[in-house]
Amino acid sequence: MNDADMNNPAYDVIVVGSGAAGLTAALELATRLKVLVLAKGSLTGGSTAWAQGGIAAVLDAGDTFENHVRDTMVAGAGLNDREAVEFVIERAPASIDRLCELGVPFNRDDKDLHLTREGGHSHRRIVHVDDATGWAVQSALLRAAQDNPNITLLGGRSCIDFITDRHRENFSAAGRVWGVYALNEENGAVERHVARATVLAAGGAGRCYLFSTAPRGATGDGIAMAWRAGARVSNMEMMQFHPTCLYNFEVKNFLITEAVRGEGGRLYNPQTGKRFMAYYDPDRMELAPRDVVARAIDAEIKRFGLDFVHLDISHAGADFVRSHFPTIDEKLTGLGIDMTSEPIPVVPAQHYTCGGVVVDLAARTDLPGLWAAGECTESGLHGANRLASNSLLECFVFGEAAASDILERWDTLGEPPAIKAWDATRVTDSDEMVVIKQNWTEIRRFMWNYVGIVRTTKRLERAANRIALLKQEVEDYYGSFVVTTDLIELRNLLQAAELIVRSALERKESRGLHYTLDYPETDEEARDTVLVP
Repeated sequence: MNDADMNNPAYDVIVVGSGAAGLTAALELATRLKVLVLAKGSLTGGSTAWAQGGIAAVLDAGDTFENHVRDTMVAGAGLNDREAVEFVIERAPASIDRLCELGVPFNRDDKDLHLTREGGHSHRRIVHVDDATGWAVQSALLRAAQDNPNITLLGGRSCIDFITDRHRENFSAAGRVWGVYALNEENGAVERHVARATVLAAGGAGRCYLFSTAPRGATGDGIAMAWRAGARVSNMEMMQFHPTCLYNFEVKNFLITEAVRGEGGRLYNPQTGKRFMAYYDPDRMELAPRDVVARAIDAEIKRFGLDFVHLDISHAGADFVRSHFPTIDEKLTGLGIDMTSEPIPVVPAQHYTCGGVVVDLAARTDLPGLWAAGECTESGLHGANRLASNSLLECFVFGEAAASDILERWDTLGEPPAIKAWDATRVTDSDEMVVIKQNWTEIRRFMWNYVGIVRTTKRLERAANRIALLKQEVEDYYGSFVVTTDLIELRNLLQAAELIVRSALERKESRGLHYTLDYPETDEEARDTVLVP
């Protein structure tokens, strides 16, 4: 398909992202409409495939929706939107049913689904596929999408910006979204993908940080694109750090799932040999929410000058460990670590973007024609800290909500106007790619040092100053040279970093994932940090 053809839409809806949220929306939309799914890199390169833990859902007779709501609100430090929390949790069992119909091979006790427990949950309610739930879900959704004649999947497309009314051949200042400009990573051409409706499901911004469990492509692309197009973002300072990432020089960013602690894993100081969570959260110990555990590990590392702490589940027995965590056991064995008989060295790492593009319960953004779902959004579910295994659930519920709203409003959306082709006449090939590598590394390092687990106003101001200096340099570079995936990602990474720092500076309290030494107390009233373009 050439660029000229793309200006005459062959598709009704464009979905940006091929993870749980994007494919859920695509499958629902494809019951009536032609859908194009665009993915940066491979179709399985997003965060969904990396999710180890599982999906939270009330399925046990001894559990209730109210219990799950309460656990979510406690973890979120009251910043959650209760209506959004109830909306998602009440739809969880139906989401699990649909995944079972798609063939996701969830673990079972005889006929019943096996439920495990994770930090912050008061009951066993985590449905899982061993310790590789995300990969099983991604595979099932992708198979269904590939088999659907109304869905076209295009990998190797790095989206640059949303097409809005300002890109019409007859210019308009309105903010209506009509699709995306995307770089074809194979041939370097910039394509127009035009449609009546666009669903953004592009994932989070974890790669803003030096240490992150997020995949290589989690550079905040969707959040940055939506911000540039005029959408509000909220609570970007709420960046979740997973407490237990493997500390190993050979393998970076390998996550040790929350479920290891949920099944009895204990945290030890390798220098003293003592369990230390009793000093930080004596009631919940290792089952405290992630922000509490991450800060506790960070404090132990800094106080004792450690490189890591120990996570030990060897007391559970070799058969139990291997049957519950086969993927992790296999990975660690290959690295010379036997988790059935010795502790695992772990450190905190950035894990999840709790803030993002503001959406309502129909997954609508501020921009007409644009819906959004998943980690790139702020739906009100997570608040100041995501409860473990609520993330995939959010993808399913809001992916379906976006599709349902588009189908319901379809006849009112209107046909796309004529859209201008991408203009590359004033740029040349870059002869200094080192600029991209240097700036990428600098951003991730100062974000880790200044905007990490524990913050101060002075550190945040240092980060803001660095961003201001880099911003002009990156924009000049972007305006002068042919776009590449690396350049697109650098531009978005810097924009996401700026939004995180601006949000952090606006919050004059410590709440959930945002902990600042200058404002250690929590305000009585919980308020969202909302940034307006």
